[in-house]
Amino acid sequence: MDIDLIRKAAIFSELTDEEAEKIAEICQTQEFKFGKSIFKEGDKGNRLYIISSGEVRISRQMPGSGEEALTVLKPGACFGEMAVFDRSERSTDAIANVDCTLLTITRSDFEMLLDFDRDLAYKVLWSVTRLLSERLRITNDNLKSFLAMSMF
Repeated sequence: MDIDLIRKAAIFSELTDEEAEKIAEICQTQEFKFGKSIFKEGDKGNRLYIISSGEVRISRQMPGSGEEALTVLKPGACFGEMAVFDRSERSTDAIANVDCTLLTITRSDFEMLLDFDRDLAYKVLWSVTRLLSERLRITNDNLKSFLAMSMF
């Protein structure tokens, strides 16, 4: 497993080589062909993903208008982590935008690793906190823009 790829993922960016190796040990590889669904909104969130090659489109189905693409993720991006951390359902769809290879980590393997390595857990959880804060700021900015436009 490529530890440099693992450390490209925002939640693993602060890890040492040794810690990234521990993540690599619990990774599995999955391949998805263009257009194939990786998961759908409402699915049980039992694993996270890191893009090794290809692209993944994150989208939502909007009533009356169909699919709305939210973003296209490139190699090194991590996705699906929210449902793993809060044990909830998927909040979006993830679709192979081109043929892609993904590293996957199951929730149970991830939780076990975090339980047994507190230093690694501390680094990962702080990275997740920063990532979620950044996403919340972007959402707030987008909401402000939307509200400002709707007032006219």
